[in-house]
Amino acid sequence: MTGLRNYVADLHIHIGRTKSGAAVKITAARTLTLEAIIDFAATKKGIDIVGVIDCHVPEILGQLREAIDNGEAYEDEEGGIRFPSVTLFLGTEIEINDENCQGPVHVLAFFPTLVKMEQFSEWLGKRMKNRTLSSQRIYEKAYIIQRKVRELSGLFIPAHAFTPFKSLYGKGVKLSLKEVFDPDLIDAVELGLSSDTEMADQLLELRHYPYLSNSDAHSLEKMAREYQVIQMKQPTFLEFVKALNQEEGRGIIANYGLNPKLGKYHRTICANCQLEVVANQPCSCGSEKKIKGVSERLKELSSEKGEIKARPPYIHQIPLEFIPKLGKKTLEKLRNRFGNDMNMIHSATEEELTETVSPEIAKAIIAARKGELMIQEGGGGRYGKIVNERL
Repeated sequence: MTGLRNYVADLHIHIGRTKSGAAVKITAARTLTLEAIIDFAATKKGIDIVGVIDCHVPEILGQLREAIDNGEAYEDEEGGIRFPSVTLFLGTEIEINDENCQGPVHVLAFFPTLVKMEQFSEWLGKRMKNRTLSSQRIYEKAYIIQRKVRELSGLFIPAHAFTPFKSLYGKGVKLSLKEVFDPDLIDAVELGLSSDTEMADQLLELRHYPYLSNSDAHSLEKMAREYQVIQMKQPTFLEFVKALNQEEGRGIIANYGLNPKLGKYHRTICANCQLEVVANQPCSCGSEKKIKGVSERLKELSSEKGEIKARPPYIHQIPLEFIPKLGKKTLEKLRNRFGNDMNMIHSATEEELTETVSPEIAKAIIAARKGELMIQEGGGGRYGKIVNERL
C-alpha cells in the first residue's frame, strides 16, 4: 500500500530524573531525562518512536507542555508528541496487586493526548501514594483500571509478561490472565527480555494478541536493546492503534530482541549459590529456594492445542554492548562513522566496519546479525553473555 513506511519503536523507556533533578525511576540513571531521551533516540540509536512510560508524573507533563509552548514539539492531531526527529507516545507503568493477583503485576497504559494523560494522572493520584515516582502501586481493581484506560481512549498492555518478578505470568497468576484481567480490554502483550514470540505462543490464550518487544531502558544506552519495526503512514497514536489491529496495511512487521538465552531470568537458578538447578529438585548446596527461569515457567503454562496465527518474525538481536571488546570509545567511533546504532546493526558491511574497528569486532557484529554467536545462558538476575569460540 502506498504512503506507508517503516518506523523503529521502543515503547518502554523510563525517566530517571526530571528537569529539576527530582527522581522519577529511582533505579534509573540520572542522565535519563526527557530531553536526553529525545536527543539520544534521534542522534545515537536511530529510534523513530519512543514510549516514555513515566508521563503520568506532573512535572514531566509540565515539561512536555513547556516544549510545545516553546515550539520544540507539537501535539499531532492523531495523537503523540512530535519532536523534529522523534515522536513520543505518552505512557505510564503502574503496579497492580488486587485480591485476584498472586503477586504484583506491572502494566503499561498509553494515551493519545496530553489531556487524556493528565486526566489519568489525576485519577491515579486518588489511588496511588506517590504519583511523582515510576511504577507505583495503584490501589484499585485491575478490571476497573482497564475500563478507565479504555474510557480515555488508551491502550492497556501487560508489561514484561514473563519475568519472575512483578509480571503477569511470573507470579501474578497461577494459570490464566483471566484470573486478573478482562481479556477483551488487553490491546497487546509485552514479551520482556527473557522471552520471544515462539516461547510466548506456547500459551493458547495469548495467540490472538499482538506482541511488543521493548527495552525497559533504565539508562540511555539500554534504549533499543529491544524494539519493533512498525509499518504505518505516520508515527502517530492513531496509526499505532491501526497497526496493532492490522488495519489498512498497517502492522508490526518485525520484533527485534535479545535471544532469550541472554535474558536475566532464562534459566532456573539457586537463590543461594547462583548455580543452575533442575526443576523440582533441591540444589547441591542443600537449598530449595530458587529463582524460576522463564523457560521453565512457560513449560508449566504451555498449551499443546490450538492454532497459532501468523506473526511477524522475531529477530534475535545482540545489542552492541554485548559484543566482546566493544567499549565506549569504540562505540563512539562507530557512531561517528555510521550515524546511529541501527545502521551498524542492520546495514554496515563487514568491510565497512573493518575500516573503523578491528577485524575481530567487525566479524562479531556481522556474526551477531546472522545469529551465529555462541551464548552462555543467563538466569537468577544475571544476563547471559557472548562467548568467543566461533570468532
